[in-house]
Amino acid sequence: MFASKLRWVLPPLLAMLAASVGLAQPASAAATAGERYVALGDSYSSGVGAGSYLSDSGSCQRSSKAYPSLWAAANAPTSFSFTACSGATTSTVKSSQLTPLDSSTTLISVTAGGNDVGFANVMQTCVLQSEATCVNAVNSAIAQINGTLPGSLSSLYGAIRSKAPQAHVVVLGYPHFYQLNGSCIAGLSETERAAINRGSDALNGMLAKQAADAGFSYSSVVDEFTGHEICSSAAWLHSVSVPVSSSYHPTATGQSGGYLPAFRSAV
Repeated sequence: MFASKLRWVLPPLLAMLAASVGLAQPASAAATAGERYVALGDSYSSGVGAGSYLSDSGSCQRSSKAYPSLWAAANAPTSFSFTACSGATTSTVKSSQLTPLDSSTTLISVTAGGNDVGFANVMQTCVLQSEATCVNAVNSAIAQINGTLPGSLSSLYGAIRSKAPQAHVVVLGYPHFYQLNGSCIAGLSETERAAINRGSDALNGMLAKQAADAGFSYSSVVDEFTGHEICSSAAWLHSVSVPVSSSYHPTATGQSGGYLPAFRSAV
């Protein structure tokens, strides 16, 4: 009698168990296998400083070691378009990088804003000129962050949403460049380093606000890079380097250990 009941009860129980296990195991793979991913942005997304630049990327310096390439290689999305480009501003992302976006796009990453406020020029000023001039340059950049950048970001984010209305959009920020009271014995003063970090905080704060206003996700990379800034014992950022274009950009480890986890956590 008991054996007879088992014969009737066990098959549906096993079928239910198999179905539940089958649903649980491939959920992550299924979530990424169907993604149609487009990577937009500036040099922090293209991978300047990481090396291994793709032969067809030219001066955009898109790297196979940049976080978009690494994520795509690990997750095998249905499609992957990599249009991020060194030197891009919010305006040039909007005008030249959005072509792959359409109603079928499901995932977008973007870094943009640093070039709008002239952060490369700020760093050049700080390296070559006085402490006071450096601090003034940072303050000028912060004024632009609070003044003109919000409108520029809003315009870019609106264009992204218009072209890809179904996509999950992840806006990534920028790291602190310096570990204060770190191991550097030359170069910029602590006042200059602190001012530059303050500029990064202002930029990240504005990116987070505008992303939220647009209904996008914002992912900070500051935590991932903590302990790996310039002047730390294990920096994931280039200081002044050759080629100059790599200066103040993440290394390959900065892309894989910093930007990739920050992006992955927001997908």
